[in-house]
Amino acid sequence: MKIIHLSDLHIGKRVCDCSLIEDQEFILNSILEIIREESPNAVIIAGDVYDKPIPTAEAIRLLDNFIFALSEMDLHTFIISGNHDSPERLSFGSRIMSYSGIHISSVYNGETLPITLRDDYGEVDFYLLPFIKPAMVRRFFDTELTDYNSAVKAAVGRMKIDDSKRSVIVTHQFVTGSICDSEEISVGGTENVDSEVFDEFDYVALGHIHRPQNVGDKKFRYCGTPLKYSISEIGQKKSLTVVELREKGELSVKTIPLKPMREMREYKMPFTELTAKSFYDTIDTNDYIVATLTDEIDIPDAVKTLQQIFPNLVKMRYDNSRTNNISVIHAENSTEKLPPEVLFEKFYEQQNNHSMTDEQREFINKIVQEIWGEILL
Repeated sequence: MKIIHLSDLHIGKRVCDCSLIEDQEFILNSILEIIREESPNAVIIAGDVYDKPIPTAEAIRLLDNFIFALSEMDLHTFIISGNHDSPERLSFGSRIMSYSGIHISSVYNGETLPITLRDDYGEVDFYLLPFIKPAMVRRFFDTELTDYNSAVKAAVGRMKIDDSKRSVIVTHQFVTGSICDSEEISVGGTENVDSEVFDEFDYVALGHIHRPQNVGDKKFRYCGTPLKYSISEIGQKKSLTVVELREKGELSVKTIPLKPMREMREYKMPFTELTAKSFYDTIDTNDYIVATLTDEIDIPDAVKTLQQIFPNLVKMRYDNSRTNNISVIHAENSTEKLPPEVLFEKFYEQQNNHSMTDEQREFINKIVQEIWGEILL
């Protein structure tokens, strides 16, 4: 049984003021090409299909085109809702779509029945467990469920897994031991789910974490996002995961790199170097750019200038002695005895970790004279 594992598409995502819908359409079309080449039996999308519970019209159209293309292939597609999705909206029409091989998890109702596929080695049961919180599960059980681990453990316990067959669970939770850069998760807290909860399964197709990784054993797998969705992901290499289940206990996992339409990159250098034609002529200026300026003094209209060169500027920030040092600003004991321009200069030095320039000092002196002159009049 060959499976392609995807998750966290976040269709409709924006990074700062940049819409990624064009990039998402490009990468989903690239994924369709890989699926055609790999000829899997199943495709998994493990949650966070959309970026928001109420997706935009263009996001809905993009997903519609993607799953329609999958429905035309000789395979089954398994989709669950994540914490960014509305399970009610995502599962609309799921019973009709199941006839075309598109299986979408319903709103959690206390039981999770398997969908069974068959290959040369026998049957494989697929269990679809959407993102759940203790409050979502508690009303279906007599026992008190206070944390995510106990809630997921209770939900899995009701699945009545047949140990004689191979089984796959698709779920969207934070498994203890995974490395997280992007999602807001209480590491070591109540949102953690122990991997032992899923021990009975032959493969655990995880969503929620954006960095591709195994959690301990290779059968516990986060495939990661298909695109870089935050500055913290700049150094990551995105891919999709291909899983093969042969006889029970035989599992192989490989990754296929994904090449985006536009990369997300960070350049750290002085403003004059970053805006030099000799530099930006050597790079793709249409990439999503994080500009980290090492200048000690703030550059007037830096963002506006950078946007003219890099139309997809994601963020501009400074990395210098002022940003690297946290100073405690102490009050002067004798402020009444110091002239205002001296007080301002002392404040500036403590805040910025360097002295004012002669030009700045002259400007402040002029302002002080104008203000104090008005007060005296």
